[in-house]
Amino acid sequence: MMELTVKTLDGAEAGSIQLSDAIFGLEPRADILHRMVTWQLARRQAGTHRTKGRSEINRTSKKLYKQKGTGNARHGAASAPQFRGGGRAFGPVVRSHAFDLPKKVRALALKHALSSKAKAEQIIVLDAATLTDAKTKALKERFEKLGIASVLVVDGEQVATNFALAARNLASVDVLPVQGINVYDILRRDTLVLTRAAVDALEARFK
Repeated sequence: MMELTVKTLDGAEAGSIQLSDAIFGLEPRADILHRMVTWQLARRQAGTHRTKGRSEINRTSKKLYKQKGTGNARHGAASAPQFRGGGRAFGPVVRSHAFDLPKKVRALALKHALSSKAKAEQIIVLDAATLTDAKTKALKERFEKLGIASVLVVDGEQVATNFALAARNLASVDVLPVQGINVYDILRRDTLVLTRAAVDALEARFK
């Protein structure tokens, strides 16, 4: 078991918490993390890029010149890909870029991402992520006091409204409920901040 000091948003200590080695104590594997991030980004792609093929181009299909005797190549229509304004050969079509990844691999990747932050000592546990006023300046000052800039904050089932409003204008701060925690967002920020509620929910999820 790994023991971490629990802090408040003001930087004061608020007891300690035990983190399970089964979730936060694994040896991170880059291949598992890479597979997961690739899977996430592939699912995120819109796949709406598309070009017209030669059958969709509205150009004359009249033979350009006679078949033999000109010394030129044998062409039949101006919509062929080699002509300016012709169709695109093997162009992109509307499709899904998503591929399958087993649930067990996805669950393991999340554990490895959490373990990588724990191993690098880039995890902070907060007693609660709440603010009395939705003021971005006040939240930024508290983060500076805690010594963090690029951060993912994961709260319990619901994120406190004032905290979410204060954080949304900070470019390098992401705030998610525990259901939305994911490998890509964990790895793209320098520090992972979990509330007590988030730690409890994660341990219940992987129990």
